[in-house]
Amino acid sequence: MEIKFEKNNNPKEKITDLNKLGFGKYFTDHMFVMDYSEGKGWHDPRIVPYGNICLDPSAVTFHYGQTVFEGLKAYKNDGKVYLFRPDENFKRMNMSNDRLCIPLLDEEFVLEALIKLIDIERDWVPDIPGASLYIRPFIIATSAFLGVKPGTEYKFIIILSPSGPYYKNGLEPVKIYVEDKYVRAVRGGMGMAKTGGNYAVSLKSQVEAEKSQYSQVLWLDGIERKYVEEVGAMNIFFVVGNKIITPELNGSILPGITRKSIIELLKIKGMDVEEKRISIDELVEAYDQGQLTEVFGTGTAAVISPVGELKYEDKIMKINKGEIGEISQDLYNTLTDIQWGKAEGPQGWSVEV
Repeated sequence: MEIKFEKNNNPKEKITDLNKLGFGKYFTDHMFVMDYSEGKGWHDPRIVPYGNICLDPSAVTFHYGQTVFEGLKAYKNDGKVYLFRPDENFKRMNMSNDRLCIPLLDEEFVLEALIKLIDIERDWVPDIPGASLYIRPFIIATSAFLGVKPGTEYKFIIILSPSGPYYKNGLEPVKIYVEDKYVRAVRGGMGMAKTGGNYAVSLKSQVEAEKSQYSQVLWLDGIERKYVEEVGAMNIFFVVGNKIITPELNGSILPGITRKSIIELLKIKGMDVEEKRISIDELVEAYDQGQLTEVFGTGTAAVISPVGELKYEDKIMKINKGEIGEISQDLYNTLTDIQWGKAEGPQGWSVEV
């Protein structure tokens, strides 16, 4: 399919102050849009000026939550722009599509469309240390009807947002508490899909966490309520003794691309990393024995997020004296150097635009 281009003749002023960028507040001049119609498939791919979209009030996405999204970044270094493993994002998007009965995308074509969009907007990729261009591809069901069934029409859109660090304090360790009242996902549900409903269900806990001066919540499994799963915006890793442990993917945990990359990097570095079920009680015991030395989260937005405090019920666990651990810092340095094109990573990880 040919990708049509409509130039925005009213370009916006670009933000060059890192302190003003924030996360997800500003958007570039253009966006990519493609439509789906039953019997016709995906069609009419175009890059158009960023702007509002018009939907019928009965659109399926509003009433039944048939929507998926992704998140990745573009990085600039010495005038060159890089994407980090974008093929993995579109593979995961199709996994989410399958779970929510949304038509699958041609992964190679949408990657081509993304690269063309980034190339047009390359001046929007921040040339500021710590900043990047956040990329949000998403699909919504636009069919106009009320009824619990998959839509017959969809829109696939990619928007771009120049952003600073996800956390205001950068790599400073965050405080997390273990959620033991609410449940995010169960095996067989939508926990492994990147869909709006998974985030809506987490909002109540997030609000309560912030009231208690905690930045995120750590979710337990929804059945036995004892096995650690993931944090609201990231996957989680624990350094216990000489081993690095992360919860295994079980159908209710999002298969993070940063998570996957960190596991691969740890193996390259010759470190002992294991994907397994681990209970909160095991972690408390490891902490009491002085074996839980580091905790960190991984995700596109934050990259590596060290955890300085973990609260479970009435027990507060100070991790590594509230400081960044050596493993967390090393992984952050290694991964960001690859992402910014400062170091060579495994084949296929960096895609130059």
